[in-house]
Amino acid sequence: VLGEPGGSRRLRHRVAYGTQGAAVYADLTVRQNLVYFAALLPAPRDDVDRVLAEVGLTAQAGRLVGSLSGGQRNRVSLGIALLGSPELVVLDEPTVGLDPVLRADLWTLFRRLTESGITLLVSSHVMDEALRCDRLLLMRDGRIVADTTPRGLLAETGASDPEQAFLTLIERDAGR
Repeated sequence: VLGEPGGSRRLRHRVAYGTQGAAVYADLTVRQNLVYFAALLPAPRDDVDRVLAEVGLTAQAGRLVGSLSGGQRNRVSLGIALLGSPELVVLDEPTVGLDPVLRADLWTLFRRLTESGITLLVSSHVMDEALRCDRLLLMRDGRIVADTTPRGLLAETGASDPEQAFLTLIERDAGR
C-alpha cells in the first residue's frame, strides 16, 4: 500500500477509511465532530475549516449532526476521513441508501477529490457507479474476476450496462 507493507505504522496518516454508515456523533455539531477527530489523529486544527469547505458543509458547521440529512451525515463522515490530508481514502459503500440526487452530489465530490490528487478506493454493489470510476476491480466470492476500466468492461463483455457486464463475467468465470 503506497509502497509500504500493509498495516505498516508509516501508513497510519497516509491512508484513511470511511465506513458504510456515517461514523459520527449525532449529538455533536458538524464542527465539533471534526475537531474531536482532528485531535485524535492528530491533524492540524485549521484542517477542520479546509475539510468543511472540501465536503461542502461550511454553512452547516454549527448544526447538530443528528439534524442533518443522510447525505450530509455521509459528508461529515467523509470529512473525518479527509482530516490530515491522506493520500488514499478507502470508502465502504459511501452512497448506500441515498437518493439519486445525493448519490450524484457525492460522486461529484469524489471526482473533485481525485482531481486534487487523493486516491479513492470505493467499494460498491451499485453497478452503475462503476461507470463513474477510472479503474475497476470486480470481485466475486473473494476473487478478482476483472481488472479493467468502465469502457473496457463494456467492450470486453459486449454489454450495454455494467450490471449485465458483471453478470456476463460471472457466467464466463463459472464456465472455467
